[in-house]
Amino acid sequence: MIHIGRINTLTALRETSVGFFLGDLSDRQTQDFSNDILLPNKYVPTTLAVDDEIDVFVYTDSEDRPIATTLTPAVHRDEFASLQVVAVTSAGAFLDWGLEKDLFVPHREQAQPMEVGQWYVVFMYLDESTNRLVGSSKVNRFLDDDVSDLEVGEEVQLLACELTDLGVNVIINDRYKGLVYANAIFRTVRTGDLLIGYIKHVRDDGLVDVSLQRTGFENVEPNARRIMATLKAENGFLPLTDSTPPDVIYSALEMSKKTFKKAIGTLYRERKIVIEETGIRLV
Repeated sequence: MIHIGRINTLTALRETSVGFFLGDLSDRQTQDFSNDILLPNKYVPTTLAVDDEIDVFVYTDSEDRPIATTLTPAVHRDEFASLQVVAVTSAGAFLDWGLEKDLFVPHREQAQPMEVGQWYVVFMYLDESTNRLVGSSKVNRFLDDDVSDLEVGEEVQLLACELTDLGVNVIINDRYKGLVYANAIFRTVRTGDLLIGYIKHVRDDGLVDVSLQRTGFENVEPNARRIMATLKAENGFLPLTDSTPPDVIYSALEMSKKTFKKAIGTLYRERKIVIEETGIRLV
């Protein structure tokens, strides 16, 4: 079976003047040719021959016919991504997702009116009534409320989807909603950024707190290594102390002041540094 909006491994069935027609061998064995899909000449590898298998992305063309391409789009079916609007019409907005035919987002699927040139986090799904791939910026309704699979301390993939007064709303593992609190963010985060995070707390009401740094002792060792590397690069001395402002520490080391203090404490106990009035120095 061929899946629209996803990568399919198909077989080259026959060559024509416009390209190769591809199909699923299970359909071929039943003599069902109705689902054969065209791979236009512009995407046909020079080495492709009849009976060869090829990985292609399947979507629908301007006439809503399934078509194959060897291009890789920025988003696949049932996934989230940050995309840029290239046109807005009376029907909706069109977003660039890396293919010739732009991804359509109807007005009814826009959380706020989209504007040309702006980027939005969207979910792409198959509209069963039209058999077309469409996008939606109303992402919350596509997120899973059951977060029982998440474990505290687990490393996760994040997509920043909304900046709020509390912090940054993120999509966890392309499935769950989470929040990184503003007072725990020590770097610039923009909507659409892809990040690595760590589950900090799973609440009884299903809300998930996420950190951009490992919590507790696990966060010390890599940051201690970072401090050591920076010290060596700076001839063995950094003018950073307990009284240094947090933004200065972050600018120098990309870590919070709390993490910095834990890390230098570890290095001091291991006698790798000495702590002076004006900074820290390699032993």
